[in-house]
Order: sequence, then structure tokens, then C-alpha cells
Amino acid sequence: MLNVILYTYEGCEACDEVRHELQRLQAEYPHRLYEVDVTHQDAFHNHRARLPMIEIGHYHLEAPFSLEALQITLRAAWEQAQKAGSKPFSPHEVSRADRILFSFSRHYVLVLNLILTLYVGVPFLAPLLMKAGLTLPARMIYAFYAPFCHQLAFRSWFLFGEQAYYPLEAARIPGVKTFEAISGLRQVSDPWSPERLQARAFVGNEQVGYKVALCERDVAIYGSMLLFGLLFARFRNRLRPLPLLWWVVLGLLPIGLDGFSQLFSQYSFAWLSSFLPYRESTPFLRTLTGFLFGFLTAWVIFPALEPSMRETERLFLRKFALSGK
Repeated sequence: MLNVILYTYEGCEACDEVRHELQRLQAEYPHRLYEVDVTHQDAFHNHRARLPMIEIGHYHLEAPFSLEALQITLRAAWEQAQKAGSKPFSPHEVSRADRILFSFSRHYVLVLNLILTLYVGVPFLAPLLMKAGLTLPARMIYAFYAPFCHQLAFRSWFLFGEQAYYPLEAARIPGVKTFEAISGLRQVSDPWSPERLQARAFVGNEQVGYKVALCERDVAIYGSMLLFGLLFARFRNRLRPLPLLWWVVLGLLPIGLDGFSQLFSQYSFAWLSSFLPYRESTPFLRTLTGFLFGFLTAWVIFPALEPSMRETERLFLRKFALSGK
């Protein structure tokens, strides 16, 4: 016996005609009809014009199609099944993992946005907790993020202090207190000095404020990814995939130039020192390049996931229909 899957939606008059025709053909081509209401399913949100949709084995029909085409397709599927040999129908088992994956495929944008919100938001709890005198949970947050970020104080944002940031003297930003001035550390610009580790461990105090647990660039990267994720949740049907060339030129190249020129200039490579003098990036450049990289990276990732998530949703709808659940 054939399995026929009919994808419908509320108020679909053509679906009623197809359903009536299938009932008429039941005696000639015995089949089980499984209906899937996709009124509220994202997988078919932009494909209403393709409904009703029919799946019969390997055969597939999308609207608009005639009742004659439906009969021809049903006959072809029936003849193919007879040649292959009739096999007893066994329902498709639906596991908890199936339900979880189906739910993720439907709500993956929400899930990813929640993850990004937590990842970029929790580091701001650390200075809040320090300000409130809850040093133990604050230190736990700093410790958790330490493997993922250098947490250098002179490249991080500060809350509740005199300034939002305290750059190195080498950054040459006029009118601000430098990290050397507030910490008393003088050799921080040397990446091999013990003071470098002290700069990483420095979380602040009541006067200068308390450090965010992610550096300026990482806050910009993950914050801009979250921003795009929120825009994608609202305008996903209007946002086209970003060409990779744009991502390379506008996203990867600026952050690479800013980061690697700083890195190579500070680690005293003799062959570079003659034409690449020591430089320390600024909060503005770290934030700008981080924002561009994060936003454009998310613009590549989210639209790339969308087709596979919609296909996964459709496949699970089919499996649930055949299972009768």
C-alpha cells in the first residue's frame, strides 16, 4: 500500500479538491493518506503558492497541478511499488531526539540569539558583582571567560569608574588616564614582562571601576553577532546571503590588519622592526573592526543555516506524519 503525504494549510480550497480526488482513487490505487497542516510552519512560510503539495514515494507534486497529473503520479507510484514488491507498512518511530532536533530547526535563531545574549551579557555581570561586593561570583565569571579571552585590562571596558577604558601610553590617546598611571605597572607594553600577567589579573577597584570579563574587541564581535541575529529574526525573509568577498574585504581584512600589525610589532621580530614600529591599537579601532567582523560573520552564518533548518523541519514533519503523531 502506498503512503501519500498531503501538505495543506488553513482555508486551502485546492487542498479539498485534492483530498476528494484521492478518496475517489482509493479503490483503484489503495493508499494511506497523511495530512500535514503547515499553516504555522516556517519551512513553508514563503512557499504558500506551492501548496497543496503531494509526496508519494519518490514522486513529488507542487501546486499548481491538475487532478489528471495527480492521477498519473499516483498510478506511476503504484506501478513502481508493484514492481519493487509490496512491503508491509511500518510506522516511523519518533524519539525524543527527533522532537528536540525538530524544535531546534524551528527555533534555531532564538536559541543562537539566547546563547549570544548570555555569552556577551554575563561578562558585564562581573563588574556589577564587584561593585556590589560579591567578589566570589564575580571572580568565577572572570575565571570562566579567561580561556576564551586575554582579559588584558588595558584592552577592556570598565564600569563604575572615572573612565570607560584605560589604554596604554603607547596608544597615544590624549586626555585620558593610562593603564600605567592607575596600576603603577611600567613594563606592560612588553608582552614578555611579568607585568603583562598582572595586567590580565587586574580587575579594578572602587576608584577606576571594574573590568568587563571580555575585552573590547570580543564585546564588539559577539555583540554585533547578536545584533544581526535580532535583525535576522525580524527580517530573515528579506536578508540575502552576504557574498564571501564582502566578508573577506570588509570583515576579515580590517580586523586582521589591526590585530596582526599590533601583534607583530610588539613581539620584537627583528626582521619587522625596521618598517613596522611598535603600535598599540585603540578602543575605537578594536570596537570598529570587531563590530565589522562579528556582524558580517553572522551575516554569512545565519542565512547559510536557514535552508538546511527549513529542510530539516520539512523532513521531520514528514516523519511525524508517517508515524501518525
